[in-house]
Amino acid sequence: MSHANQSSKKQTSQQLPLISIYWDYQNAKLSPSQAKSLLDLAKLKGRIISTNVYYNSQRQDQVAVKNDLGNLGFNCLDVPCPLKNSADNQLIADCLEEIHSNMSPDIIMLISGDGDFIKLVHNLQKLGKQAIILAQIGNVKQKLKELADEFYFLDDLPQLISHINQHQIISIMSRINYHEAIEYLIEAIKTISSQGKPTVFGRIDKLMRQRCAKYQGYLSISTDDGKKFKSFSQFIDVAVKDGKVRKQNQELFLTDLDTLAA
Repeated sequence: MSHANQSSKKQTSQQLPLISIYWDYQNAKLSPSQAKSLLDLAKLKGRIISTNVYYNSQRQDQVAVKNDLGNLGFNCLDVPCPLKNSADNQLIADCLEEIHSNMSPDIIMLISGDGDFIKLVHNLQKLGKQAIILAQIGNVKQKLKELADEFYFLDDLPQLISHINQHQIISIMSRINYHEAIEYLIEAIKTISSQGKPTVFGRIDKLMRQRCAKYQGYLSISTDDGKKFKSFSQFIDVAVKDGKVRKQNQELFLTDLDTLAA
């Protein structure tokens, strides 16, 4: 392998966003094969730095977690306390501790549909982190789903991985500059606002993908100096700083100038 190729691979690895998995097993039980698909998805999203599963060994349906998931490389954390939300509270505390560590992830992949994590996701986004949430069909709070930067159903993991693989091939040639992305961002806010729906990050990102073939998520946006954004939240923070849009309570709004133009 040439030195140029080695250098290119090294740079690509360094540019990948860091991702940590936090899994509330009580809320979302998966088989080992599904758990492996979960890891495959995380690898497509960035470089995994931690994989934490929270379970209660005192429950009969969770006694095999340590062996089944530990063999796949998950860090299985037993929270046998009978008090309600003990595992949730431990997950939240560990996640916030890692966020403020020297090896802070860019993306948190939360495996749960529990509404107890709404405040955690708010806090992550305020810190410029991206929250990807996966939950089981029929077991997710709508507010949590709307708040996510990206949301997926666990039942769709195989199709999702195949879909992302295809789009990553397309995205090699799909690039959009920052100024174009801002135009589509503003249009998305206008459209969603006119529909009377909350202008949360996940809904904005989804509409931008639908309206612009070149936009394949935040990684497809290039700044004037060729740099990439580490998360959709970081792109939004820059847009807010540049006075392009306003952010309040994790919803996006037009600036006064754009409102008058509309």
